[in-house]
Amino acid sequence: MGEPESAGPTVVLPERLDRRLRFGPFPSARDGLKFVLYAAVGALVALFASPYVWLPIVGVGFAVSVYRPDGEGLDGRLVAFVRWQGRRRREAPMRPGPVGPAIRRGLARPPTGGTLAVVRTGGVPLAYLPPTELERRFAQFRDLLRELDGSFAWVVGVEPMRPSAVAPAARSGERADGAARAGYAELVEVLCRRRSLRRVDFVLTDPRPEAAGIAETERKVRRVTEGLAALGLRPRRLKGRALHDAVRGVDASAGREAA
Repeated sequence: MGEPESAGPTVVLPERLDRRLRFGPFPSARDGLKFVLYAAVGALVALFASPYVWLPIVGVGFAVSVYRPDGEGLDGRLVAFVRWQGRRRREAPMRPGPVGPAIRRGLARPPTGGTLAVVRTGGVPLAYLPPTELERRFAQFRDLLRELDGSFAWVVGVEPMRPSAVAPAARSGERADGAARAGYAELVEVLCRRRSLRRVDFVLTDPRPEAAGIAETERKVRRVTEGLAALGLRPRRLKGRALHDAVRGVDASAGREAA
């Protein structure tokens, strides 16, 4: 019989250098020390309460020290949740005040005087357009900005994608595919949680008071709305509470830039 074929070359991989060392049943020595602290606190409480209190505290300490879903302990998750609640309460917006008749019509008065209006729009994909179409849209947008005479500003941000914009509309009388439609709607909702849409606010102002400023602001709103619609966008003028919140956001952004 012939000699057996020799195996090919092998490379032995070393152990990971960043591997965390375990401490008995605990993921690390720090978790073991944490369990000891829980046991000590339980023994101290048992001196003043009842010996039966010690065992539940030790059980809770062991579970907290050993069980680490996604690499993070339960106590760490609790501390992060408490901190998040604290930041949320500190950063909670003030209670909205009353909205005047001018804001209901889409007009606001900035602190510097004059008249202010906001036109909100989203984005449009341009990456796959031919060069001639890109050049045409660039020229249209350039001409639009030139007509505004520099008396405007824009605030760019993001907002969460709403599932209602992409989910299929429910149809009455269709029960056969009701489960499939509900599952698809749930899938769309989960996907929209991780996606955002671009939001651009055109802030149009005019320093002149009363009728002259209002007329000029209305002219700018019409021109911006028509120009953005020609670019394939869907602009809308903010009114009421939406305009009130947008003006507050503009004031906050100006304050951060000045600081």
